[in-house]
Amino acid sequence: MNAGTTTARMKNPALVLPDAMKGIQNIYKAMYQGGVSPQTLELVHLRASQINGCSACVFAGVAGAKKHGESDERLHAVAAWREAPFFTDEERAALALTEAATRIADRSGKAVPDDVWNEAADHFDEEQLSAIILMISLTNFFNRINTTIEEPAGTTW
Repeated sequence: MNAGTTTARMKNPALVLPDAMKGIQNIYKAMYQGGVSPQTLELVHLRASQINGCSACVFAGVAGAKKHGESDERLHAVAAWREAPFFTDEERAALALTEAATRIADRSGKAVPDDVWNEAADHFDEEQLSAIILMISLTNFFNRINTTIEEPAGTTW
């Protein structure tokens, strides 16, 4: 995104093609019914968005996390979650999975190493893992859209 950009290059493609948003909304609904706390899902969203440098999604991620009761202290530490004392083992497993699945091009061999997967699987059942994987995937999906169209932070649809 260019410094100082206040308008996107174009309207979000998910809004231009109305049937796309219907499908996305259904996935979000299912994801939030997957048995993972909304706070954990919001942390996953925020971390993937930070990695991808999507200012619109980082902004939305902080707002969404606060809506679900997250503290400023924890939100400020998401980028450095490994060193911060504020996260549970379950949240750490979800954040590690988020980083591995988001940075798939950064490693040789398996995109998600077995130790990362096994740690997540120790904390979450298959339904919960499905919700987390969908959150990671949808976040990466929107990060790519928003960075391509230069969606500014704070945009409301």
